[in-house]
Amino acid sequence: METARNEAFDAWMRERQFSANSLARELNSRLEALTGKLGTYDGRHIRDWRSGRVRWPHAAARAVLADLSGRSPVDLGFVPRRRTSPAAVQQEDPMHRRILVTGALTAAVAAAAAPAIASTRKIGMSDVERLHEKFAAVIASDHKRGGQLDIEQRATALAETALNLQNSGSATQRVRSHLYGTAASFRSSAMWAAIDGRRFKDAVAHMKEAQVLAEMSGDQAIKFRIWSHAGTLWRHMGRPADALSANDVARELHITRRDPMFASLGMAREMAIKGASHDLRSLPRAYDDARKAMSRADPQAPRPVWLLAFWDEAELHSLALSAYLSAGDWVTAEYHAHRCLASLRPHMQRSRAITTSRLAQAQLAQGDIDTATRTAMTVEKDAATQHPRVSRMLQEFGAGLRATAPGSNSTRIWNEHAAAWRAHP
Repeated sequence: METARNEAFDAWMRERQFSANSLARELNSRLEALTGKLGTYDGRHIRDWRSGRVRWPHAAARAVLADLSGRSPVDLGFVPRRRTSPAAVQQEDPMHRRILVTGALTAAVAAAAAPAIASTRKIGMSDVERLHEKFAAVIASDHKRGGQLDIEQRATALAETALNLQNSGSATQRVRSHLYGTAASFRSSAMWAAIDGRRFKDAVAHMKEAQVLAEMSGDQAIKFRIWSHAGTLWRHMGRPADALSANDVARELHITRRDPMFASLGMAREMAIKGASHDLRSLPRAYDDARKAMSRADPQAPRPVWLLAFWDEAELHSLALSAYLSAGDWVTAEYHAHRCLASLRPHMQRSRAITTSRLAQAQLAQGDIDTATRTAMTVEKDAATQHPRVSRMLQEFGAGLRATAPGSNSTRIWNEHAAAWRAHP
């Protein structure tokens, strides 16, 4: 199908005497002023916009163009994409994964997301609270079935809902900040679902969007969550130096000095990263520091639902288990696994499956084949077949068991058990 040339954008460029290359340079310069990083646009991108091949530029570009021209993206002839699935949106916009925006943008980002709507409706905190209820439901789904694509898609759609509210009426700056924070929260949950499901490219895309929204909200807690998740993302991708740097950003936020509970989580995730780097000597002190910070925290202090839902002594042991398992100290890893399982709250079903799978790996590494097999067989079938991380760990366990004791009775039993899972997912 032939694309329609964007005559309005072309006329504005001619009016301002911009060539494709000179506009790209101006765009990149302004992006650097806003975000601290030079943009990566070139003349080809501008020509795609002018020709109509790309009808709705990325949010960062729309914000800069609105600021530069004094006009909305719609007035410049751009056409908002219709609501569709995340996969279709990515396919429609070839720049989706190429624009790196990690700093604060102006409020034009949200205003550019849809045409301006004249309305007398007053948006208030009751609207924000209704979104918070939906956020709590996303968190609950994550702890039950983590890593699933439908959780990621639902969180992404709810982030868009929060942003669309910005354009549906008038609101105080306080309400708008809360809406940006809520949108960032949903995006960070989409990011976490993608990490948990090992869809790392999607997680990176969600992270960039979440970082922009968090900066616009000014919410320290959600900034912490996003940067802390970024550390976990890079750790799972085998990039420990990047993981430490991202986690350091979270740990240096003011909220960690105000509330030791945040400081504790930052320390514990650093411990997991150092374990992945095989830095065994630093782990006991890191665990101790995280535990002491947690003990100093006021248990009654108000905290966001995402932190209250998971961060406790059980999760501290879970991160210690991950650290020691990665570093090759199987005995200490097994100790932390048992401590984690003994104190896990009932709703933490995903965490129970992950911890049990890691416990089986630690037992197998110590040569306790029969016990390890019995442990692995206690993982619930749904998690074993549907959760990407759990499935991967159990596949690795099976491969290790067959390599360690190829002719053993435990290996035969495990092979039959795993085959039954695959036959009846």
